[in-house]
Amino acid sequence: MPMSASEIKALLRESFPTADIRVSGHDGVHMAAEVVAEEFRGKNRVAQQRMVYAAMKGKMDGPAGELHALTLTTRAPD
Repeated sequence: MPMSASEIKALLRESFPTADIRVSGHDGVHMAAEVVAEEFRGKNRVAQQRMVYAAMKGKMDGPAGELHALTLTTRAPD
């Protein structure tokens, strides 16, 4: 079952309550997210992306996952 941008944003908001989050994409299977969060400060890009995937709570796990691909742009605020 595909995921809407608002569903993805809500999941991310739970883990990053003060972040600037933008989610785009229209098919619900291949989406993109930009997350600017203070929680990322001092962490490398791989660590940041792992934090985002953890926030997705299994929605991307394997062939049974609801979301097939999530292109990520992550960074700490300027």
